Amino acid sequence: MRDDALSRIADALDRLAPTDPAPPDFADADAFVWHIDPDRLDPVTRVNRIDLDLLVGIDRPRDTLLGNTRRFAAGSAANNALVWGARGMGKSSLVKAVHAVVSRELPLCLIEIQREDLPSISRLMALLRRSDRRFLLFCDDLSFSYEDSHYKSLKAILDGGIEGRPENVLFYATSNRRHLMPRDMIENERSTAISPSEAVDEKVSLSDRFGLWLGIHPCDQDQYFAMIRGYCDAYRIDISDSELRAEAIEWQQTRGSRSGRVAWQFICDLAGRRGISLR
Repeated sequence: MRDDALSRIADALDRLAPTDPAPPDFADADAFVWHIDPDRLDPVTRVNRIDLDLLVGIDRPRDTLLGNTRRFAAGSAANNALVWGARGMGKSSLVKAVHAVVSRELPLCLIEIQREDLPSISRLMALLRRSDRRFLLFCDDLSFSYEDSHYKSLKAILDGGIEGRPENVLFYATSNRRHLMPRDMIENERSTAISPSEAVDEKVSLSDRFGLWLGIHPCDQDQYFAMIRGYCDAYRIDISDSELRAEAIEWQQTRGSRSGRVAWQFICDLAGRRGISLR
C-alpha cells in the first residue's frame, strides 16, 4: 500500500513538473517571438520593418552591423552588438532591416525576447542549442533600473557560465543608454560605495560584454529632410522639394523634436492626406 501511495505521488509530481518545450519547425518563418508561461516560440509571418536603404544618416553603424551579421550567418566568428543612442533614430529598425537583408542571402532566424523575460533566457538558449539553425536573438529597448537584477541573467549568457553562449546564437540589443543603467544610478554607486570603482564596474560590466557598441546620434536638418525625401521616393509620393521642406519643418516644430521616427510619422500623415497606402 505504501509503495502504491508513493507511486501516485510521483506520478502527480511528474504531471505538475514543466516539460521542456518542443522546438518549433524553424522552416515555418524567419522570425519568432519568445513567450513564457508556458515557454514557446511563436512564428511571425510578417515582420514590421522598413528597407535598409531607407535608413539615412547611420551609414557606419549600418555597415558594421551588416558585416557582423553576415559573418555570423556564414558560420564565422561574430560579436554580440549593442546599438545605443538617441530616441527615434532607427535602432530597432536597423536590426530588423539588417536581418531582412542577410536572411535573403543565408539562413538566419530572428528571435525577439522581451526585457522582462530575460530570466528565462537560459531556457531559450537550451532550446536553440539543439537546432542546427543560426539565430539572432534580439531585445529591443534594453535598460535596467534600481534594484533590477534581470541584468545578471543576461551577463551569464553573454560571457560566462560553464556552457557559455551557444555557437549558433548571437545577441543584439538596442538601448537609449550606453551602459544600460541610468546615469544617476551609476553616479550614486560611485559616491556611496566603499570602493567606488568596483561598484560602478558591477553595474556597467554588462555593456562591456557586447563586442560591438554602435552609437546612433541625433540627426541634423539636412539628414531629417533626406529621410523624408527618401520615403517619398520609395512610396511614390509626388511633391516638390520646396513644398515638402516647408511641411516637414512645420511638422518638426509642432513635435518639438527631429528624428527618424518623427520623419516617418510625417510621411504617414502626408500619405494619408493624399490617399496613399504605405503597405
